[in-house]
Amino acid sequence: MVVLIENILLALEGLRANKMRALLTMLGIIIGISSVIGIVTVGDSLSASVSTNMQSLGATNIIMIVNQKREESNGEAMADPYSTNPQDSDLITNDMLDRFRSIFHNEIMAISLSASAGNGRALDGRKFANVSEYGVNPDYKIANNIKVIRGRFLRDDDVSYNRNVAVVSDKFVANLFAAGVEPIGREIKISVRNTFHTFAIIGVYEYEPQAFAATFMPVSDRDLRTDVYVPITTVKRLTSATPNHRMVTVTAETGVDPVLFSDTIKNFFNTYYYANNPRFEIESMSMETIMSTVTSMLGTISIAVAVIAGISLVVGGIGVMNIMLVSVTERTKEIGTRKALGARNSAIRVQFIVEAVIICAIGGVLGILLGLAMGYIGSTLIGAPSAPSATIVAVAVVFSMLIGVFFGYYPANKAAKLDPIEALRYE
Repeated sequence: MVVLIENILLALEGLRANKMRALLTMLGIIIGISSVIGIVTVGDSLSASVSTNMQSLGATNIIMIVNQKREESNGEAMADPYSTNPQDSDLITNDMLDRFRSIFHNEIMAISLSASAGNGRALDGRKFANVSEYGVNPDYKIANNIKVIRGRFLRDDDVSYNRNVAVVSDKFVANLFAAGVEPIGREIKISVRNTFHTFAIIGVYEYEPQAFAATFMPVSDRDLRTDVYVPITTVKRLTSATPNHRMVTVTAETGVDPVLFSDTIKNFFNTYYYANNPRFEIESMSMETIMSTVTSMLGTISIAVAVIAGISLVVGGIGVMNIMLVSVTERTKEIGTRKALGARNSAIRVQFIVEAVIICAIGGVLGILLGLAMGYIGSTLIGAPSAPSATIVAVAVVFSMLIGVFFGYYPANKAAKLDPIEALRYE
């Protein structure tokens, strides 16, 4: 134990005597470990942010969409299965949805429908608000967790009678109306594709920014584009769109497995398509499955990038070995003196291995501190501050030690095998 402490003190004294060389030697270790910790931390933060955002959209949501069949009826694969858009007769009808709701009413919380009228701008004199106009049904509020803070959301009678009513965001109200003005009941004019649509405001919802948009494409509140929700029948009338639907979102009741129910939905609707439509079919996927797939993909990318960053650790280790070889050469006469006084080969070997480990350990600590800072800054920019995994920090410490042993052994072994007579004569 005393010998080990003496070797550690000798190593620290050597580092103190050659500060710049020691720092440059550690640089590869510092960069490698900090990169790995930073990347893994940001990757974990990104995965958590994606999961949180998708969870907010509804973990029990199931998306079903009309897609062209991947194979023709004769079993031969098509060259481009999504090359043709479905016609009106290929889409999901309201009668199908009504029958679906009546059969599975105990498993269904909501059936959300939507149709886009396009992007536009609401105008009131010199004031304006950028908007995306969407036609939706009342269940859209449930499926998308929309929080109404004033007035009400759309009702079934608004849809049935094609009313020109709208639910707008609080950001919309702030941009278009003066402070203190009551927006409920006010008329708004929205210019979409050179056409003006007029609606009466019946409700205001709380705007929830999308994490990625806020992080990577920041927009001022003045230029922010928010959604305006109007009855889906009104939008289809204004845009002369089909009453049928290509995509529908189903929210499963609490306690219903959305993954299993997704298969049930697909099988139910495909009874219509397999019998009457040789070109199209229904595909469905639960939000839970999508979340799992995206999280897994992000995790794989994070690990792959971390491994690439870890290559710099190998480069750093080679740098350590190179400096240790230089150190052996510089201290040849010292080694000869020690061996002449009776120092065993193992003692010489341990001395140089300890020096290499000390260099890598100090570099590892500095790399961990830098990695913690990089990870925190990166995860904060994403909008989900995250602490690094204790496991990855522990692995980084152990790995830096192993690099010291691995790349320090060859120079240490070379020093141990020096002939004492030749070493004493070395100039």
